[in-house]
Amino acid sequence: MKRIGNDTKKELLGILRKRHGHATKKEKTKILDEFVAISGFHRKHGIRLMIGKRNSRGSLSPACRKIYDEAVKEALTMVWEAADRICGKRLKEILPFLLESMERNGHLKLDPNVRERLLCVSASTIDRLLATRREKAKGKRKRKKPTKPSKKVPIRTFADWSEPEPGYFEIDFVEHGGGNVAGSYIYTLAATDIASGWIECIPLLAREQSLVVEGLKVLGHQCPVPILGIDSDNDRAFINETLVDYCNENCIEFTRSRAYRKNDQAWIEQKNGAVVRRFVGYKRYSGVIEGQILAQLFQAIRLYVNYFQPSFKIRKKIRTGSKVKKVYYKPATPCQRLLEHPNVSYSVKEKLRSSREHLDPIKLLHCIRESQRALVAASCLGEEKLKPGSISLDEFLSHLPKLWRDGEVRPTHRQKMEENALGERERIPSRVCGLIFLDGCAKNPM
Repeated sequence: MKRIGNDTKKELLGILRKRHGHATKKEKTKILDEFVAISGFHRKHGIRLMIGKRNSRGSLSPACRKIYDEAVKEALTMVWEAADRICGKRLKEILPFLLESMERNGHLKLDPNVRERLLCVSASTIDRLLATRREKAKGKRKRKKPTKPSKKVPIRTFADWSEPEPGYFEIDFVEHGGGNVAGSYIYTLAATDIASGWIECIPLLAREQSLVVEGLKVLGHQCPVPILGIDSDNDRAFINETLVDYCNENCIEFTRSRAYRKNDQAWIEQKNGAVVRRFVGYKRYSGVIEGQILAQLFQAIRLYVNYFQPSFKIRKKIRTGSKVKKVYYKPATPCQRLLEHPNVSYSVKEKLRSSREHLDPIKLLHCIRESQRALVAASCLGEEKLKPGSISLDEFLSHLPKLWRDGEVRPTHRQKMEENALGERERIPSRVCGLIFLDGCAKNPM
């Protein structure tokens, strides 16, 4: 169809607008269809042209038919402020009672017409009327500025490790609160070497930055390789001037993971479950006595795990479509990996071989079980109810082949005290040896 000019469109629009004002709904539809077909306008634009600012019946345009004028808006603003700027849905529910209370106490006096319209307003309309005022009242939100120590500590993701040499550790806290964060309880400072998987654990009575530095000093004495770098999460106990200064003074590279990205610390997260939770469990431990028993337990665990517990280490990943195939190295203990690594010095390897030759895995396991019993008894009964005596190493060895019949043998994972293989209640030694938290741990062998 041939399109008409602008002058003709205006003339046609004037004629059709008169017919449109007195027509029925069906006739209006036909008139609009004809006008859109002739003029080539969009249908919505044609509707606007037909109605105009004032239609033929003399009804006001939408701008002149406002229900909620400025008076209603001012009254609504006052009620909204009195309600402490709550959202429209909540304000709609309390509006009648709040309005009645404000009028009764002489805080507000509204015209009956304004009051009626105010009570009829919907929740969505409340939000729409208050949008500009809410935005202005809110102001520009201030973003939380990063602390100065966090600017000094660079971020390292899981993809940035590649193949580091032994000495680069990931550190993390393991809470022993038993699912209840109230009060004080013991934290375990856990550290694992990325290259070898060597694990060290130090119990701390509180999550405090100076104790973290003391714990790192102990880890430096206990680890067979020097600490070259540490990687932590964004805990304030790690990201602070105290730890930053300590790392700078000792030439230790300090990095941190991204916030809320636990995969950046996959190595230590795996050790938290496979070592700390596996031997200690999820019960609540607090106080000096339980901290000393934990220190003794961790001294046995570090020797048992690092020298006699092989673990897998991923070699590469092969992606085939949506599936990922993981290829692992042959299982090896952290000690074996350090002995095979070319960057580990000969003197360190000799110390590792010497320590391994003098260690007894059965004796270490027995020590772990005894410490677990003492830990559970101290947390359940209290220090004053600890009973003397314990199972000897010979008795432990004789019952070792039969323990599988008893189910769970770790006392830290049992729900209640059970009878042992001798038919007696488990007895806990009253004497606890070598339980110094920080100073004594450094004197123990690798």
